[in-house]
This record gives sequence, structure tokens and C-alpha cells, in this order.
Amino acid sequence: MLTSTISRMKSLIFPTFSPLSLHFPKTTSFAFFSLASKNPNLCNLSTLQSPIFFHKKPTMPSPTPPIFSIPNRRLHSETWQSSSACGEVPVIVGTMFAGKTTTLLRQIQAESNNGSFQAKLRKNYIQLDKVLRGLCFTGRLSEAVGLLWRTRLKADAGTYALLLQECIFRKEYKSGRRIHAQMVVIGYVPNEYLKIKLLILYAKLGDLKTAQVLFDNLPEKTLISWNAMIAGFVQKGCGEFGLDLYYKMRKSGLTPDQYTFASVFRACASLATLEHGKRVHGILIKSHIMENVVVSSALMDMYFKCSSLTDGHQVFDTVVNRNVVTWTSLISGYGQHGRVIEVVELFDKMKNEGFRPNYVTFLAVLSACSHGGWVDEGWHYFLSMTRDFGIQPRGQHYAAMVDLLGRSGKLCEAYEFVLNSPYKEHPAIWSALLGACRIHGDMDLVKLAAYKYFELDPENAGTYVVLSNAYATFGFWENVASLRRIMWNSGVIKEAAYSKIEIQGVVHCFLRGDMSHKHSVEIYELIKLMPSILKDSSYVPDISGT
Repeated sequence: MLTSTISRMKSLIFPTFSPLSLHFPKTTSFAFFSLASKNPNLCNLSTLQSPIFFHKKPTMPSPTPPIFSIPNRRLHSETWQSSSACGEVPVIVGTMFAGKTTTLLRQIQAESNNGSFQAKLRKNYIQLDKVLRGLCFTGRLSEAVGLLWRTRLKADAGTYALLLQECIFRKEYKSGRRIHAQMVVIGYVPNEYLKIKLLILYAKLGDLKTAQVLFDNLPEKTLISWNAMIAGFVQKGCGEFGLDLYYKMRKSGLTPDQYTFASVFRACASLATLEHGKRVHGILIKSHIMENVVVSSALMDMYFKCSSLTDGHQVFDTVVNRNVVTWTSLISGYGQHGRVIEVVELFDKMKNEGFRPNYVTFLAVLSACSHGGWVDEGWHYFLSMTRDFGIQPRGQHYAAMVDLLGRSGKLCEAYEFVLNSPYKEHPAIWSALLGACRIHGDMDLVKLAAYKYFELDPENAGTYVVLSNAYATFGFWENVASLRRIMWNSGVIKEAAYSKIEIQGVVHCFLRGDMSHKHSVEIYELIKLMPSILKDSSYVPDISGT
């Protein structure tokens, strides 16, 4: 299906193609869950149904505490000798793990056959826990999960917690789901601590339906569980639901912590709800929480994205322990609003105060230069990354340079820059070139950039839209119709664009042709009057991209 779609796109883009070249050279430590970091349909939880495999009421928890201290990750080698007649091979766990992970499995199978399995079940539990922890400590998480499945034994609650934490830390969420499935298959009922671990796992994974079921079945919702759900919704792009959960948490009597504030500020930034952001900021001030870089950066980002530049800069001024993260947030905030002069001044001030910029800082500066049309300055900062700071530019930096050159009308230079870059297979670079060529009306380069972009990212609806607008600009309406048919047949769906405005704490959303608003009649009457009002002000709209 995908191959046929690309073929149809190529035939549409190049019916009679100009002689441009198409030759493209081929080219562990532990950490607890950090609650830092758009499809609205994904956030609809009204139809949730509890899976039958979730136990609503846990049995008695395991006597072993779920949290255990690990003074040193360097393990002493241990050898277990077997007294059974089946000839067990020693299992060695240590920093130089021998790798005989199937030994325990062979022993269990042999004892099951000779009837001694039940008598030695507890011993197998102990050995299983030792082997699983040894594998986990030596970075062999996938082997540990595989062994857990093959033995079909219940591990200790602390061992389950260790495995789930490693899955979260290493972002191996598929392995975490396998661990949960193993619990269900063998009938193991997790204690409250493990349920929270599973909740965090599914929230990080983005499986909010399962996370919501786990959350709803918790007999006592702690701040950690609330934070996990709020962060999960915000990271999934469902800021409205995250903000709603925050207010429900406040009604339950819990006091937010730094992780709560970081997530809620991100939700307010994504929704551009300044009113709610200021309310949460007031709670932060009253909470007397110690200064935190993540929270301060999220607060600055919220104010800048809500177009309150003065408040954003005031937050920066109140930060005592500044670092490159806080400086980058400030520079990026001004760059979002095209304040190139302030961006350059702040960048120089940051260096003068002894802070070393990172790749995110340079990306913010290059983006600002692109919006301001500062080509020479953009080249200076791009070359300075490697020359002065030893930072290797990434695909996003090359895309920013292509956008800078393209916006300035230097399309040929931008095209050569793409061909000579080490990230010529990066979709973002061709996307930037495609947008610039459409703006300046170079149809040949539009076709070329679209051809390459479709090869790299054929399911991106934005490419179809940009190419369709380019065809419409040149009056190629047959190509526009053919392109839309290809989108329809390929199942590529473009999400409907909408506008939002907040008035007195209420957010109003509008879609094209939307009549669902209670004031739709008055709104459309005003829209009919707007053209005459704009004409009286000598305003000429740009309809080239419609």
C-alpha cells in the first residue's frame, strides 16, 4: 500500500520534470521516574472499560519491602551449589556474569519431571531472584525478562520493582509490558508500590487508557500517582486533561511538588492559558518550594508562549542559581517572538558570564536568525558550534540553516547545502527546503523537495498540504485534485486546524465552518463585516497559500 502510494506521488510530482539532478549520495544506573517533559482523540477516556485482568483489591502484600538499598552496583560473584541429583550447573552472578541464564530453567524443568518441584519451590524462588537481579545489574534486562517468562515463577516484589524501574529508566516499555503480562498469567497480585510502578510505566509509554484504569483502581491515590497521570497527559499532548487532573488533585487536599508544577506549566504553555498559568504560579510561590531548574525553565517557557515576555524575563531575574538550561529558556523565549536582537545580546551575555552554550542553545539562536533573516550571523553561529565549542551540528541545526537560506531567497545555495550536508536523509531538511521553495515560487525545486520528502516520510500529511498549496499558487488545479485523491486513497488524514481563545478563564475553540458555538450567529455576522472594515484600512490580504 505504502509503495503504491509513493509511486503515485512520484508520477504526480514529475509528469514532465525539468532536468534537475536527482542523484542523492547514500549515505545504567538507577533513577526514579522524572516528571519533567496531538491528537485529541487519544485523550478521550469516556469509553474506558476495565480489563478483566486487573485486580481491584490486592491480597496481602509481599513481606519483602519493595524498596531495597543498593549500596554498590558492583556485585560479588556468588556460586550456588546444587544438592539435587539432576546435576545442576553452577550459576554465577557478578560483574563478569558468566551468562548461563538457562541453568535455573533446566533445573526447574528436571525437578518438575521427577516430582521434586514442589519441595524445592522456595529454593527456586530464591535462586530466580538472585539470577534476575544479577542480570539486571549487569545490564541484561531483556534476558532477565525472558527468563522470568520461561520459568513461570513468581518473583519477589522487590525484584519486580527493580525490573520495572530498569524498564522505565531505559525506556524499554515493551519489556515492562511483558513483566506485567507475566504477573497476570501466573496470577500474581502486585502490591500498591508495584501498581504505581506499572502506572508510571504506562504513562511514560503513552498508553493512557491502561494507566487510567490502574489509577482509578488505586485505593489511595498518592502524589506520585497523580504526578504520573498529569505528566502522561501533558507529554501525550492532552494538556486540557492534565490541567483538569491538577485541579482534581488540589481538591483532594494534596500539595503539589516540583514535578507537579513542571508538568502543569507545560500544560499551560501548550494551551497558551495565561490565566491558569498565573494561578499555578501563585500556588508555587505560596508552597515555598526550593528553587528548581526544571520548574523555573517550564515557568519561563509558559510565560513566553503566552506572549508575556516581561513576566518571563522577571522569572529569569529571580533565579539565583542560573545555568545553561535557564539561559537557553530565556533565549528561546525571545526567539519564538522574532526578537533577534535580544537573542544575540543574551547569547553574548551568557558566554561572558562563563556559561557554555549547548546544542539546544544554538538551535534557538539559529531559529531566531532565520526568522529575522540574518544570514551572515546565522552562518557565524553555525560554524562557531564546531570551531569554538566542539559541538557537532545535528539534523535540526542543518534544517534551521536551510530554512534561513530559503527564507532569504537563496534557494540554490540552500539546495547545495542540503546535498553537501551529512543529514541529507533527514526529513526535516527537505521539509524546510519545500516550504521555502513554495514561498518563493520555484516550482521545480518544490517538486524535487517533495519527491525526496515523500520518500523519507510518506505518511506526513503536512507534505501533501504544502505541495497542494504550491500547485494552487501556480493554478495547477488538476494536480491539487489528484493529490487530494491520493491522500484519500492512502488513508493519510490531516487533522483539522482550529483556533483557540481564552476569555475570562473559558477557552473557546473554532474550526472551519463550525456552528457548534453558542454565539455562532453573532460571530458570523461580524465576520461578514470584517472585509469592509479591513478595506477601509487599506489592508490587502495574502491569499497565495489558500
